[in-house]
Amino acid sequence: MLALVRKVGLAAAASCAVVLGSPSALAYRPFDGTDADTAELGEFELELGPVHYYRQASQNYLIAPAGTVLNFGIFPRTELVIDFDNYVALGTLTPGTPRDSVLGDDVLIKHTFREGVLQGKTGASIAAEAGVLTPQINGPTDYVGASLDIITSYRWSFGSLHWNEWGEYTRDHHADLFTGVILEGPHDWKVRPVAELYYDKDFEGVSVESILLGGIWHVRDSFDLDLGARAARVGAENAFEARLGLTWAIAMWEPKQEEQEEKEEQETSEPPVHD
Repeated sequence: MLALVRKVGLAAAASCAVVLGSPSALAYRPFDGTDADTAELGEFELELGPVHYYRQASQNYLIAPAGTVLNFGIFPRTELVIDFDNYVALGTLTPGTPRDSVLGDDVLIKHTFREGVLQGKTGASIAAEAGVLTPQINGPTDYVGASLDIITSYRWSFGSLHWNEWGEYTRDHHADLFTGVILEGPHDWKVRPVAELYYDKDFEGVSVESILLGGIWHVRDSFDLDLGARAARVGAENAFEARLGLTWAIAMWEPKQEEQEEKEEQETSEPPVHD
């Protein structure tokens, strides 16, 4: 009996380490945080890392697929977000430890409350993303939780900044707070350098400090490629992750004519010119 309890405990600890070391991504590759923008109405946006490499302490993982985020533009300025990661542990495992785990899965709604520079207007863009943390497969718990992220974005000619304050009522039913900032180079560059720094505090667990450096290649209007390397401190352990992925936007249906005309009018409207 004692041996069984020990095996279950080790399996849970291994899964917890993965979750703590690499929190759920929200909807902007290659970051863990996100920006204050949403998919267009009628648009499907796929964010996918075919495979990531992740190492924490002495344990190696492949995350395949990684950072999988499905975004559906369901209303103006509003999208449905579904995401998950599939962790595959490498090497010899402790008996009872799962080889495969689907972690970080959730269903969220994201809405832009204030349209700003990200939407072609003036001032800061402000959005919120909230929803349910769904049960994980071979994770440390099969309970549900809740998530709320407040995002503020601003863009200058020389770069962009996205600030995330992301709170969770975790699947273990306690509080977690993620504070992160994303920095990007000039948005009109074909390849722009990017960085992300965050601090994630589990109020009944360990803290995570993380830094990511990488780049985004804007291949065309509907398709981006990204690359990133992330180093983190998870409690007393070091972690490293290599990320490679894509973002692909597809128009699933055309908005109603009056909605499209209203959108185009907002984008092209200018103050009248008086002679």
